[in-house]
Amino acid sequence: GRVRAAPAQVAPQGGASAQRQGPDSPEPVALLTSEESEELLRVRHTSAHVMAMAVQRLFPEAQVTIGPWTDMGFYYDFDLPEPLESKQLKQIKKEMQRIIKRKLPLVREEVPAAEAERRIRAAGEPYKLEILQSILERDPGADITLYHIGEEGDKDHWWDLCAGPHVGTTGDLHAKAFDLESVAGAYWRGDEKRQMLQRVYGTAWSTPQQLQAYKTMKEEAKRRDHRTLGQKMELFSIQEGAGGGLVFWHPKGAKMRHLIEDYWRQVHTNRGYEMVISPHIAKVDLWKTSGHLDFYGESMFRAIEVEEEQYQLKPMNCPFHIMVYKDRMYSYRDLPLRWAELGTVYRYEKSGTMHGLFRVRGFTQDDAHIFCLPDQIAAEIRGVLDLMEETLSAFGFSEYEINLSTRPEKSVGSDAIWEQAEGALKEALASKGWDFLVDEGGGAFYGPKIDVKIRDAIGRKWQCSTIQVDFNLPERFELEYVDAEGAKQRPIMIHRAIFGSLERFFGIVTENFAGDFPLWLAPVQCQILPVTDEVLDHCYDVAQRMKERGLRAEVVTGAGLGKLIRNAETKKVPVMAVVGKQEAADGTLSVRTRSKGELGAIPEGELLDSMEACVASKAVM
Repeated sequence: GRVRAAPAQVAPQGGASAQRQGPDSPEPVALLTSEESEELLRVRHTSAHVMAMAVQRLFPEAQVTIGPWTDMGFYYDFDLPEPLESKQLKQIKKEMQRIIKRKLPLVREEVPAAEAERRIRAAGEPYKLEILQSILERDPGADITLYHIGEEGDKDHWWDLCAGPHVGTTGDLHAKAFDLESVAGAYWRGDEKRQMLQRVYGTAWSTPQQLQAYKTMKEEAKRRDHRTLGQKMELFSIQEGAGGGLVFWHPKGAKMRHLIEDYWRQVHTNRGYEMVISPHIAKVDLWKTSGHLDFYGESMFRAIEVEEEQYQLKPMNCPFHIMVYKDRMYSYRDLPLRWAELGTVYRYEKSGTMHGLFRVRGFTQDDAHIFCLPDQIAAEIRGVLDLMEETLSAFGFSEYEINLSTRPEKSVGSDAIWEQAEGALKEALASKGWDFLVDEGGGAFYGPKIDVKIRDAIGRKWQCSTIQVDFNLPERFELEYVDAEGAKQRPIMIHRAIFGSLERFFGIVTENFAGDFPLWLAPVQCQILPVTDEVLDHCYDVAQRMKERGLRAEVVTGAGLGKLIRNAETKKVPVMAVVGKQEAADGTLSVRTRSKGELGAIPEGELLDSMEACVASKAVM
């Protein structure tokens, strides 16, 4: 497994990713995230400040709020009396370039909280005052820092409440290596009851070549957008009339989903998992015991009253698997138990945050829970990593970034069990020969975890698999097993998901392949296209023979051959088989594939053998 993936790489011209470059292609440009490059993080953060300064120069009535860096850019939220129009972004960009060319210094100043408050009030910035107050509520003794652009007294002087970091001067930004991308609405503090602000998004890089490569990648991402492809290929829809964030799977998409689910069940069964099925709803008391109601209440739908009792749609599957465990007493000889479920859960998402299949209100987690002994943790984690590698590689993902998050300051569980669990996770990763990054203190309060990001065909990273050790829920639910001495002990619980959610993973797979799915996953594997109606019966016979061998084929008529081929291309059907009188007489098919183009006349049996082999190997035809 190549684990520590290279950064996103895009050719300076065209849309190919690094993996698709020929020997004479230009050298690909690495597109680093802010997490991967301290230099770019500073560039992007300073770009946000320069943009805010430019906006207040052009629109003096603008009030500033927050302006962080993002993975590949930055944004800033403004309170303005009139909405910004897209054409005004050019004006703001021009002013930013002027500020950059002045090479103004960025100066950090540490001030007492009272002085910071005085200056913020004098500047008439109520949002900054609220930010300052929230900092002091968290930590009354916090260091308060301001960052200045330019010298005080200079007409081009501007300052902001900020912890940094930044570049040394505005001249360290390249005037032709940034762009302002869009304007969108955003509620202050994400609260729809608060002021609607205007968020300006931008991107910033070290060189114009990187900016151009980023724009190329964005165009390629737009071409691959799963929402557009899902509609064109008739895979799924989200019917706003029925409710936002609820996915309707159309026949072709449902077929693909069943294929994914069948594969998932097969690979889990092969690796010693047993399937469980749990309800979609349970009494509120269960969520109180689990702690979800306290820690996760804002993401849960309101309770439903049933016969004067409160019931709750499940946001997670774990308490249900725990209830199955509690139904009997287990011996240490019974452990480990590996229970898996494709469990549909429901979470409240604000209407403005939902996005295609990536963020929805009802989704299916590929959930599993392992109940084991402390000395079984390492072997079980290694087993999950092997399963993850096998599963993700079946969908074309072979490059991962792995993060291990360790014990935070506040936690449950003894020092000994934390050391054992963290050591087991490191041991399992080392046994795979995989590099990993350690996020010291970044674990949950109830146990350490491993997070896996996959990299797609155009270099984007997606959070996917999670492995979480849990010392908390076994304690809350008083789970027990009987040890070798006959004493009752707490088992270790491991939560894990490979896809994360089926909906989100389906969207990632669709964008990774740009809809050109490998043969085993394609909803229709072959379209049989008759040249004339005289060969229709023969075409239906061919389709039937394909179906008998487990291949998904359909006969398509109703238009000229040229249009039938174009329609099949639009639907991204992997194999097209044209049948005329000659092919019918010879027992051949004139074959065209998405990946290789025209292949000419091929004996029917030979094509079916090739397709079966391709499905078995999960390759592109």
